[in-house]
Amino acid sequence: MIKLVAFDMDGTLIDVASSWAAVHQHYGLSNAKAVERFLRDEIDDVEFVRADVQLWQSVNPDISIDDLERILGKVPLMPGARELVAGLRSDGIRTAIISGGLDVAARRVGRELGIDYVLANGIRVRPDGRLTDEGIVRVPIKQKDRVLAAVQRQLSVTREETASVGNSEIDIAMFRESRVGIAFRPEDPPTRAAATFVIEGGSLLPALAYLRSVRDGPPAAALPKADP
Repeated sequence: MIKLVAFDMDGTLIDVASSWAAVHQHYGLSNAKAVERFLRDEIDDVEFVRADVQLWQSVNPDISIDDLERILGKVPLMPGARELVAGLRSDGIRTAIISGGLDVAARRVGRELGIDYVLANGIRVRPDGRLTDEGIVRVPIKQKDRVLAAVQRQLSVTREETASVGNSEIDIAMFRESRVGIAFRPEDPPTRAAATFVIEGGSLLPALAYLRSVRDGPPAAALPKADP
């Protein structure tokens, strides 16, 4: 029986590839260089956050938490997200966001969808609301499995009672910590291959029927691999 479903946020619950990139795009910026350095392990998560914030501050030195809320408040939910989470809640299944994205967006999504647990990364704020360049790393991007395992321990839920939903290679770690891994519009072949079920269409809603069939029917391996 599935008791917990863990969601990635960026590109999964919200219709934007990255909440961090949404802020960059708002200011006409690109963090491609920092991304490359992070992927080469030249900088860690904290330094990655610092590079992003300093990039914003180069355009808006007084950028504040209110600015982030205004920018990210415009990011739409993914089609089917409301129905999926509402269906899981009606089935008594707990839900969590485990995201390397911005906590400003994650808290809003959590409130709107009724997600039980919200874990995402953030930025320390001065008393006047302006951003520092000091990151708060709750979800190391390459260690989502450890964060999911901590949630499982807190809820006394096992790997066999867990499903996860994501769209990129960094979500494979969550798939490994789950009996069921759902790839939503996967960005890369490894994510597709690691998933139990793949959704190619534009809505998350097929995940609800799949999770219900896994919960009440045959094991995941016996179910269809993809939904159009």
